[in-house]
Amino acid sequence: MTDSLFTNVAPHAPLAERLRPATLDEVVGQGHLLGEGKPLRLAFTSGRLPSMILWGPPGVGKTTLARLVAGSVDAEFIPLSAVLSGVKDIREAVERAQLTLQQSGRRTIMFVDEVHRFNKSQQDAFLPFVESGLLTFIGATTENPSFEVNSALLSRAQVFVLKPLSEAELGILFDRALALQPGLTTDAKVREQVLAYADGDARRLFNFIEQLFNAAQSADKQHIDEAFLESTLASKLRRFDKGGEEFYDQISALHKSVRGSNPDAALYWLMRMLDGGADPLYLGRRIVRMAIEDIGLADPRAQTLALEGCQIYERLGSPEGELALANAVMYMAVAAKSNASYMAYNKMKAFVGQDQTRPVPLHLRNAPTKLMKELDYGKAYRYAHDEPEAYAAGESYLPEGMPKTRFYEPTPRGLEGKIAEKLAHLRELDKKAGKGN
Repeated sequence: MTDSLFTNVAPHAPLAERLRPATLDEVVGQGHLLGEGKPLRLAFTSGRLPSMILWGPPGVGKTTLARLVAGSVDAEFIPLSAVLSGVKDIREAVERAQLTLQQSGRRTIMFVDEVHRFNKSQQDAFLPFVESGLLTFIGATTENPSFEVNSALLSRAQVFVLKPLSEAELGILFDRALALQPGLTTDAKVREQVLAYADGDARRLFNFIEQLFNAAQSADKQHIDEAFLESTLASKLRRFDKGGEEFYDQISALHKSVRGSNPDAALYWLMRMLDGGADPLYLGRRIVRMAIEDIGLADPRAQTLALEGCQIYERLGSPEGELALANAVMYMAVAAKSNASYMAYNKMKAFVGQDQTRPVPLHLRNAPTKLMKELDYGKAYRYAHDEPEAYAAGESYLPEGMPKTRFYEPTPRGLEGKIAEKLAHLRELDKKAGKGN
């Protein structure tokens, strides 16, 4: 078994290897974990490392942090790849850890890359040795540990969530890479497009930069401009800039196609954005927003379907997860539409924001103590389930003196049509009770 993940970097190693941080201070990003006083930095500097799961998208530093662990504590370090290893490799690693403990008294850190690819029995093989303290387990995964790591192992490890790198953080890495190419310069627009293509992934950034620099060297160019970028690596560039005008134009087109009940157009814009490199989970969040804003209570299933689409993508990735998002988009395009709950929310938010602080009426207050009961808290409250139709006709649930305004006005479409009928019936009961409006 070799520690191939942790061998010295050769002079002509890939750019990502040459720029891999050697110390915590060289790490770019993950400030929420590595900043002063943050949990991972404290664990590293104290030398007391818990078993942990590093969860995050590709290219955010999971393996880099594992490398830094190897140099930060006095422990044997054994790396495994779940893609290439099996139970035999795990058994050999445990035997090696036991021998190390017997001979030198040193504990062992075992790093498992892509731990989600191990099945349950393979993951279970670590448990007794993690429990006994023989191994400190560190797993790296791009998948949600709640789904992909068995509960027994998960309960014995802390989960640290790594975030995609921001464009500012990617910019630092771009500048470091450029510094390794003396005499080579780039346009600001080239830098902007390369960072957009990387989309939070440092490995993707380095691979793309390396191809770009190699192309410039082959063409004997000292300056990379936008024309050279497009002519050399056009097939890899996004069809829109993340955060740019075209990106938001396409999001707008997708949203308006759903609102306009056109499933073909909605699917077209979704696939345009996925094909252009948009983050599927960003699109998933926008799809949930569409379900809330434009469908609402006319068809509450749309919101559930949108949320499930996001969860399925998180669990399955591409392409199955993208199909789940497509299902959600097409369903919402043909669903009944209503923005009544969205409008009611905005109206009530504006009203509460400018209104005075109104006390809760006595009959609606909680009365858990004798004193509160003596002060008439909860007195004369009518329990709806004891009333005809489980409705206390004429009862008031708003503060005294509050203007009688209807904020929610359901449409006649979809389920909201039934809701409108129900509210109309209840208002008739209020009138009969002499307290309708």
